[in-house]
Amino acid sequence: MTRAASPPHRFDTPAGAITDVPGIEVGHFTHALRPTGCSVVLARAGAVAGVDVRGAAPGTRETELLAPSNTVEQVHAIVLAGGSAFGLDAAGGVMRWLDQRGIGIPVGPVRVPIVPAAVLFDLVLGDGRIRPDAGAGYAACEAASATPPQEGCVGAGAGAAVGKLFGLGRAMKGGIGTASVRVGDVTVGALVACNALGDVIDPDTGAVLAGARSEDGRSLLDTRRSLLAGITPKPMLAGANTSIGVVATDATITKAQCHRLAQAAHDGLARAVNPVHTVSDGDTFFALSTARVDAHPGMVVLATMAAEAVARATVRAVLAATGWRGGGLELPAARELRRS
Repeated sequence: MTRAASPPHRFDTPAGAITDVPGIEVGHFTHALRPTGCSVVLARAGAVAGVDVRGAAPGTRETELLAPSNTVEQVHAIVLAGGSAFGLDAAGGVMRWLDQRGIGIPVGPVRVPIVPAAVLFDLVLGDGRIRPDAGAGYAACEAASATPPQEGCVGAGAGAAVGKLFGLGRAMKGGIGTASVRVGDVTVGALVACNALGDVIDPDTGAVLAGARSEDGRSLLDTRRSLLAGITPKPMLAGANTSIGVVATDATITKAQCHRLAQAAHDGLARAVNPVHTVSDGDTFFALSTARVDAHPGMVVLATMAAEAVARATVRAVLAATGWRGGGLELPAARELRRS
């Protein structure tokens, strides 16, 4: 069962960025020796935070402290990284960078930076012994700014791939994307590294934008319809995929409300990825509030904004991606498949 590629999606349409939220900075580190890297979302003044994990195979650090009933209220950075569990080392470099600048929670005579992290699996592209480490996290902080971050195959999205249910040889290149939504005085932004097992779809039309390809590799195979038609997927290792991201807002909300916002972020992922939250994904979203705007339009509106920003950022992650070829593996990008 094959379907033609969907009509071109306008990537050049302004979508905003997570850095449209005051108090948020983003920096990428992309390894020069193979497609992997990390991305840091900085909140130097601290931000109230929450997290929600939906995938069955997550790789995370410092997520338990973000539970609404636990003591710590604020974080100072979030790290998204490739390299599977090895990539969690990048958070140590971010802590060192923040510590050198006196940023952290006062604990006796010292300040302790709070840096939760999540990772995705990209070890099959190139030499898997090369992974993001503490130096990579430090370099991402050095590169951070409030300008719109680069999208595509950079940072945590450098080694991402999508549409792997029928084998990696029929998958396509993933990446990292960003978007923002504004209602009144409030902004919600998202940063998403998309390394999904499933396809990425246009949430407005349902058309597949990137994902599993036909056996000849020339067209898209609509994974959802194929599975429902009884086509058997390839066996997948747990944790060999995963989409991870951050939503941020300038609205003043509580830690419990940040948890709800992180849950809403997954609604946006589910609109742009199908199938989603599988046993082979570790899908994780963090939510941040910089509290720069006193009022907010209510949690229903904020959750709607978060889901929309995540869906748009996920689409942009694959539309900004470039193809990868190496070691006998070819992962075309969405833009390349459309042209062919």
